[in-house]
Amino acid sequence: MSNSFGKLFTLTTFGESHGPAIGGVIDGCPAGIDLDLEAVQSQLDRRKPGQSKITTQRKEPDQVEFLSGIFEGKTTGTSIGFQIQNTNQKSKDYSHNVDVYRPSHADYTYDQKYGVRDHRGGGRSSARETANWIVGGAVAKEIIKGIKITAFTSSVGEIFIDKPYQELDFSQIEQNMVRCADPVTAEKMIEHIGEIKKQGDTVGGTITCVIQNVPIGLGEPIFDKLHAAMGHAMLSINAVKGFEYGSGFCGARMKGSDHNDLFNQDGSTQTNLSGGIQGGISNGMDIYFRVAFKPVATLIQKQDTIDAKGNKVEMQGRGRHDPCVVPRAVPIVEALSAMVMADFYLLSKAKSGL
Repeated sequence: MSNSFGKLFTLTTFGESHGPAIGGVIDGCPAGIDLDLEAVQSQLDRRKPGQSKITTQRKEPDQVEFLSGIFEGKTTGTSIGFQIQNTNQKSKDYSHNVDVYRPSHADYTYDQKYGVRDHRGGGRSSARETANWIVGGAVAKEIIKGIKITAFTSSVGEIFIDKPYQELDFSQIEQNMVRCADPVTAEKMIEHIGEIKKQGDTVGGTITCVIQNVPIGLGEPIFDKLHAAMGHAMLSINAVKGFEYGSGFCGARMKGSDHNDLFNQDGSTQTNLSGGIQGGISNGMDIYFRVAFKPVATLIQKQDTIDAKGNKVEMQGRGRHDPCVVPRAVPIVEALSAMVMADFYLLSKAKSGL
């Protein structure tokens, strides 16, 4: 299994949803970086379960413990080891699917690939793993201070923000439980998720991410394009079904004369349908992209499926699950964005000899 992410700034993780702990090792972080441990923990608090009525009610403190690589609040340049204890597992909630494959989960593919699987919450395939990514992203943000990364819920089901991000007040994102940058739309989203939850069903949505103050020149022309790395990161998130940057799929409906970003004399562009990246390289404009999340696969409804012997059976999800994963995924999108940007920033410095 591939458990490492990044080239210079790397994160290697371990752990399962119902094991004793999860954690990781961060390599490539320069020495002398001031690491605000409270800021790291605050990012974990944004992702942790049980934070509102529209998220899973699993109660995990998600308290990170750093084991190495930090001395007197500064990074030492050596590997940063950390762990997060699992404290509120309820493995009995999964006793009904020991030999049953849950629809649209990784149960079947894991069993076919490895011949063994951890049925307790999906084991390694659980989104519990993403808490490790939050730690990696929080450290990465300290390397790229000055680059601002902001993600927010831009749609839930058929409810969309109908304004461009430039017209939104990002200070509103953390003021509502759905993490939407538009308060009016947020109330509609929250109500809709509540209705879906009562039905024992789930709903998907999208997250928009905006990266500002990006230096020109990050990324490579061919296989290490900046947007390709960002797409790889976003498509690594559990439940993600799509990624588009800049004009995205809407750009496919346009004429070139309307789509081209015309230059200003200082090299900036009058429009930014390129999404801040041209030829795989950042051009100094805002990078913005959208990530699509499917509805959570676990339903508190009866569904037909099969067991390990191929018999048709009926099953119903149990336990504590998110009716919509999007609000808790906002800090995950930011964390992976930060790791990509830190990696490309360090690669750029290495190539320039700085």
